[in-house]
Amino acid sequence: MRAENVVFDLYGTLVDIRTDEHGKECWERTAEIFHENGAEYLPKELEKRYFEVVSELEHETDIDLKKVYPEIDILRAFRILYREKGASADGELAEKTAVVFRQASTKFIRLYPNVVRLLSGLSEDGARVILLSNAQAAFTRPELRQLGLDGLFDKIFLSSDFGIKKPDLRFFGAALKDLDPQRTVMVGNDMTCDIEPAKKLGLSTVYVRSKISPKGDNPSADMIIRSGEITRVREWVNREN
Repeated sequence: MRAENVVFDLYGTLVDIRTDEHGKECWERTAEIFHENGAEYLPKELEKRYFEVVSELEHETDIDLKKVYPEIDILRAFRILYREKGASADGELAEKTAVVFRQASTKFIRLYPNVVRLLSGLSEDGARVILLSNAQAAFTRPELRQLGLDGLFDKIFLSSDFGIKKPDLRFFGAALKDLDPQRTVMVGNDMTCDIEPAKKLGLSTVYVRSKISPKGDNPSADMIIRSGEITRVREWVNREN
């Protein structure tokens, strides 16, 4: 029975990325945009306060982690940082600041080989192509456009839009609503966040072993491939049982 739906993780599965949120240049550039908009921070001061605010917001939304994995919207943190220096930040400025911060903290970002070919091919085969990612929308939506991926998914589900993240089964449930689990494949590079929850929900699974897969992962999936073999997902989706 060929699959009708293919759910992809993003970072480490389709996209290779390295970030450094503690780099000197990152905070110098981020402090500049705060300065340009009326909020005076020294780079080290801003770095320290940023992580404090993020931790405070996570604690604010934190409930029993055995039952739920909360996710914050990073734009709230940037708005708070402006406000603490007597400046106001509307949604547009918060988003602009988030983009500057993300670009300044990203060492590189690139697609794994043949990703566009795979996604386009699956759509040509008639499969629904769905993105399910633990990600900040303010960071990820611009990156999808940058990488040429924004038009290749039928639906996009980002954790910051839902307030919960993988492996919370409710986040999976949002993406899988009205889909037949027996005709759905989950493709990801993380056993805990991607493969194990999908198996609990009755999906078939493809584990992508990449350089940013969690160390110590002992993959147990229906198919195990390396990031350079991503086009093999198509053969799994189109298999006949």
